Amino acid sequence: MKQAIKAYRSITATPEFREMERVRSKARHDEAQALRKARLDGAESERGQWQSVVADKDAMLADKDAMLADKDAMLADKDAMLADKDVMLAGKDAMLAYKNAIIARLRAQLDEVKK
Repeated sequence: MKQAIKAYRSITATPEFREMERVRSKARHDEAQALRKARLDGAESERGQWQSVVADKDAMLADKDAMLADKDAMLADKDAMLADKDVMLAGKDAMLAYKNAIIARLRAQLDEVKK
C-alpha cells in the first residue's frame, strides 16, 4: 500500500501531470460556463418569445375592445331610434284612442237618433 501511495505521489508531483489536471479542470470549468450561458440565453430567448406572444395577444385584445366599443355605440344608436319609434307609437296610440272616443260618441248619437 505504501508503494502505491508513493507511486501516486511521484506521478502527481510531475509537472506534466499537474498541467494535464489544470487543463482538465479548465475544460470542466469552461464546459460548465458554456452550459450556464446556454441556459441563460435559452431562458432569455424564451422570455423574449413569450413577451412577443403576450404583446401579440395584447394587440388582439385592444382590437377586440375597439370593435366592442364600436358595437356598443351602434347599439346605443339603435336604442335611441327605438325610443323615438316608441314615442311615435305612443302618439299614434293616443290618436287612435282619441278617434275611438269620437267614433264611440258618434255611435251613441246615432243610436239615440234611431230610437
